[in-house]
Amino acid sequence: MAVHSESGSQEKKSGNGLNELLTFNAENMQNNMKIIYYSRTFLSIIGGVVAGILGFTGLKGFVFYLLLMAVTSVGLVAKAKFSIPTYFDSWNRVLLDGFLGGLMSFVLFWTFAYDIVHIF
Repeated sequence: MAVHSESGSQEKKSGNGLNELLTFNAENMQNNMKIIYYSRTFLSIIGGVVAGILGFTGLKGFVFYLLLMAVTSVGLVAKAKFSIPTYFDSWNRVLLDGFLGGLMSFVLFWTFAYDIVHIF
């Protein structure tokens, strides 16, 4: 993950007493968000196949998806060394970004794998 300095109006005292405005690199921020999106999509596909093979139906499948996304969020936070402001602009980006897009992929592969294993 690419690092950026603290953003916003926070100021840092330099050694000579002058205040320096901390900045962040937009390219690194976009790269980090792309990593989150790809991670969630990939794990949604794998999770959908696993849920279909295990035969989850109804609410069990959606609970499995919520648990999968919770584990993914914890993994991303751990990868960022629990220092979210260093890598992202907010906690919401790490916890929720790509959630609905991943849900669509999950349901697609969940029903596909379930049909192949349990119906045909």
